[in-house]
Amino acid sequence: MMLDSLLVPTAIVALAEIGDKTQLLALILAARFRKPWPIIAGIVAATLANHAAAGAVGAWFGSFFSNATLHWILAASFTATALWTLVPDKMDDDVSTARKFGPFLTTLIAFFLAEMGDKTQVATVMLAAQYPDLWLVIIGTTAGMLIANVPVVLAGNFAADKLPLTLIRRLAASAFFILAIVAVYKAMQSSGWV
Repeated sequence: MMLDSLLVPTAIVALAEIGDKTQLLALILAARFRKPWPIIAGIVAATLANHAAAGAVGAWFGSFFSNATLHWILAASFTATALWTLVPDKMDDDVSTARKFGPFLTTLIAFFLAEMGDKTQVATVMLAAQYPDLWLVIIGTTAGMLIANVPVVLAGNFAADKLPLTLIRRLAASAFFILAIVAVYKAMQSSGWV
């Protein structure tokens, strides 16, 4: 179960992040600054901060409900996130971070704000409510963000243009649907229906 707290969040967020607005943001920042390592460091710092807060909310939220109720809520949330994942993201025209802050600080601010209310932040809340090892969930979701965004920063437009985004979105949605089915099964099990 401990390994699941790390590997499942890593896989879910890595898949969900493909084609997401933060991946497009990584591409824009890479093109603008042409300094990959400060951008990657900014992504790590912003994601850790954002997902630590989201994970804390998820762990706190999970403590208020019985196992059965929590699993029903998770099933509904995972289903909604699966459907959300199927909708392609596009970057807002409002990338208003100033160049004067440099690549690290610009990335830190932009990524932190872009992740607010994003599907990967919502997924982090749900995963932290489901898995007992909060820090492993946070490390896993952060690793998933890096798996999806570091290649974009390093390879720029070339890699992003070659990815089959529709297929990847469908795989991510399928993963969320599978988590929803598992949550329904656990809810039924906790309720004594199975």
